[in-house]
Amino acid sequence: MLIFQDILTDDEMISDAYDMTTVDDVVYEVDCTMIIVKEGDVDIGANPSAEEAEEALESGAEQVNNVVHSFRLSPTTFDKKSYMIYLKGYMKAVKAKLQESDPERVAAFEKAAAGFAKKVLGNFKDYEFYTGESMDTDGMVALLNYREDGVTPYLTFWKDGLRQIKI
Repeated sequence: MLIFQDILTDDEMISDAYDMTTVDDVVYEVDCTMIIVKEGDVDIGANPSAEEAEEALESGAEQVNNVVHSFRLSPTTFDKKSYMIYLKGYMKAVKAKLQESDPERVAAFEKAAAGFAKKVLGNFKDYEFYTGESMDTDGMVALLNYREDGVTPYLTFWKDGLRQIKI
């Protein structure tokens, strides 16, 4: 199994146990599901029946995003201007790391990242933002959005901002 860590904060952000798709050669998209968790219970992602879901919520359990819950991602907020400032600094930090580890990738990263950032900023109101467990906003901020059906959540992670750790 592979764990993907933020290259700036070492926070674990995602693993290959989830279905990951590469988009525009610059981000990973990971489909999520909503699960019900209750202290002491372990949910392996199977969907409960409608009756079980009602009972679980009535007994003090909560419905959470499986990836956000599993990797202890923390919600954060941005307005468009502050996100643009954050993104500029983040891209600069990732570029610096790439220049050390994979200089041939820098030009492709810059071009693809600029294009994807424009997509995000064009639909800014559709996104929710999550930091890693350390809550360090100098590191990666994952983007949560919903598929065209309006109910299927997915998270977006900057591909070049992650390093793979085999466990």
